[in-house]
Amino acid sequence: MNQSKQRYWISTILVVIVLFPLMTVADNQPAEPSEMIERILWKKMPIAVTLIVGQERLVHFPDSVSVGIPQSLTPILRSQSINGIVYLTAREPFEASRVIVRSEQGEPIYVLDISAKEADPESTRLPTLQILLANPTPDELASDGTAVSSAQWGYVALTRYAAQQLYAPARLLPNALGIVRIPVTQQSFELIQGGQVDAIPVAAWKAGLHNITAVRLSNKTQHPVVLDPRQLRGTWLTATFQHNRLLPSGNEADSTAVYLISDRPFDVSF
Repeated sequence: MNQSKQRYWISTILVVIVLFPLMTVADNQPAEPSEMIERILWKKMPIAVTLIVGQERLVHFPDSVSVGIPQSLTPILRSQSINGIVYLTAREPFEASRVIVRSEQGEPIYVLDISAKEADPESTRLPTLQILLANPTPDELASDGTAVSSAQWGYVALTRYAAQQLYAPARLLPNALGIVRIPVTQQSFELIQGGQVDAIPVAAWKAGLHNITAVRLSNKTQHPVVLDPRQLRGTWLTATFQHNRLLPSGNEADSTAVYLISDRPFDVSF
């Protein structure tokens, strides 16, 4: 076995050693109890959303959205949209009014008919609404408020999703529920000790309590660099290299990506 192949297998074994205990712990974690959820399949028909004055109600969407509140509702309806979840609170009763909710990916555009009524002593708390797109999978219909089961968005699935977003043709990209893109600071970090590799975050996503960040790695030197997960700075649940060896700067293979999963955003975990 030549020296290059030996370095490759040593690095591969190190990645497995680092990731396997972490993945085993995650798979054994008990699921948290789910809240009351009313699931509605989006069929291009207006969805009725009833509010109780003073009670916040959550509406989950498959991805990040922006909400167009009519001017007439601005004084009496508070609305916040964060990572695919819209938080609605009515300050006073009002009749059904049409509200347009637009996916930040461009499509689809949702139509809600929102109304509000006074609370009464016998009223129970309204369930969270979860809006699904057509042809949901069994896992999506059986999931909690993240729109997919925790098993579906484990470490391996998250890493595979991020890699597809970077490398797969646009026509093959999955339209996944329960994962949303989040902003990330695209500037150079010294992510790998030694100063030989330049690291720039290029994209990040969030699924449930986990964040995954795709970071572009580029060799700054004129000699090959073997990537070792033990040299990573920061606090990460898992780290997976697209390739474990970089050729000298200027070669076609002088760059790759690393996928970092954490329980906090990249800027905090670094």
